[in-house]
Amino acid sequence: MVDKSLILRKLSSLDEYLKQINEYANISLKDYAADWKIQRIVERTLQMMIETCLDVSGHIISDEKLRVPETYADMFRILVQNDILKESQLEAFEKMAKFRNIIVHDYEKIDAGIVLGILQKNLNDFEGFKEAIIDYLKPAE
Repeated sequence: MVDKSLILRKLSSLDEYLKQINEYANISLKDYAADWKIQRIVERTLQMMIETCLDVSGHIISDEKLRVPETYADMFRILVQNDILKESQLEAFEKMAKFRNIIVHDYEKIDAGIVLGILQKNLNDFEGFKEAIIDYLKPAE
């Protein structure tokens, strides 16, 4: 059985991260590239957001006794296969998992343009994740 209160706490953290990172959504590439502190804040916050989504996914996969994921991206695939996330969301979440790996393992290779693209075009993917999980948690009618 899924621990709804745990997942809702994690989704609340995701909301908080979204509010925080939205402060930087309109930064220019020039300003972003010139300020290592902003880069650190944005990249670390994105990492925490992605890891929160992965953590929620892992709890659902474990609690529902779904198949064991092979990779972080596969965790999202499993949620799609079990009608928790929509197929249309999968590509964005697979990219998130890959981006998380770049942040964690290849820090010096992070492309500022990619980060700004995520900031300006993809933050709504996190909102979509949250909405999908909340729908999943609702009792069947």
